[in-house]
Amino acid sequence: MRIGILTLPLHTNYGGILQAYALQTVLEKMGHEVVVFDTPNKTLLPPLWKMPLSFGKRTLKKILGRTDRIFVEHYQNKIRPVIAKNILPFIDGKIHRKVIKNFHQLSQADYDAIIVGSDQVWRAVYFHMWLGQDVENGYLLFAKDWKIKRISYAASFGTSVWEYTDEQTQICKLLLKKFDAVSVRESNGVELCKKHFDIDAIQVLDPTMLISNEEYCNIFREANTPKSKGTLLNYVLDENEEICNLIKELSIKMKLLPFALNNLFENDDTKPLEMRIKSSVETWLRGFYDAEFVITDSFHACVFSILFKKQFVVIGNRKRGMARFESLLNMFGLEDRLVSADVNVIDLPIINYDLVYDKLNVLKKNSLSFLERALNG
Repeated sequence: MRIGILTLPLHTNYGGILQAYALQTVLEKMGHEVVVFDTPNKTLLPPLWKMPLSFGKRTLKKILGRTDRIFVEHYQNKIRPVIAKNILPFIDGKIHRKVIKNFHQLSQADYDAIIVGSDQVWRAVYFHMWLGQDVENGYLLFAKDWKIKRISYAASFGTSVWEYTDEQTQICKLLLKKFDAVSVRESNGVELCKKHFDIDAIQVLDPTMLISNEEYCNIFREANTPKSKGTLLNYVLDENEEICNLIKELSIKMKLLPFALNNLFENDDTKPLEMRIKSSVETWLRGFYDAEFVITDSFHACVFSILFKKQFVVIGNRKRGMARFESLLNMFGLEDRLVSADVNVIDLPIINYDLVYDKLNVLKKNSLSFLERALNG
């Protein structure tokens, strides 16, 4: 079967890249021909009709010293490939992409099925990463009359708060009724589908959890990725003084050497470009393998901490959405791992990964069965 995967654009998001890779890998193991839809990582200029007013405002800001550039989009589009240069080889080498500028470049004749997911593909504010296209396309609006299988796999709303307008809700409800099978990543996604779409969705695992940690190890081993520089992994996207103090405290008490995988300067225009380059996907994966303890506020960092059987804590990040973490941790009985920065982490019990993996194996079997039934039914 020829399958297209519709997720968020890959860009430089490690978790987003790896979940697309994982779903592609699983489907190929089932014997399918798979492509992942992607779009250039570009910032668009305002439409022509807005340009005169926009140009005037931008010029004034430059005169007042509030910006160095009138057309910041040109600058951003120029530097992004440099920042991503360590990540692009993995995307180009491991993911079979179909790069498009809009969904109308896709043709029904090329696909027997489209799978929507995973990641926050149903979060309207994030779907605009598809060069400003509307979230209704995450429900296959562009393919509403196509004769194909329509499946969502571990699609996420990213939050427990309903963010769609009434019009978006009605359109997406009608489109989702056309789907052959609907699954979501979070338990609250099941509730949102029932409440707003009158759809009985089921909860499945994030695609990254459908393949073994040994397969991820093979990725960084094949790339001869050097060993990480520490043993206390800090992968915190929204760092603050309180979190920094927690990391220092744990480093001393646990006698571990802290190291970071995220580049805090990535979006800092005041820093030289060479300081803003992101680490490779292989380096990111190896970081979890080498760590003895992980501190994070990232969903997929939480996932890979579990896959690599690491002791970890997740710092609650309401801005990025708590429902994702709560749902994931509840699946494995790890609710106590979601903490605030002032919690005494040392007192937390050691995670029993025999119990966690017993649950993971059952959930994995059920999730793979969902995919097989959806595609073969």
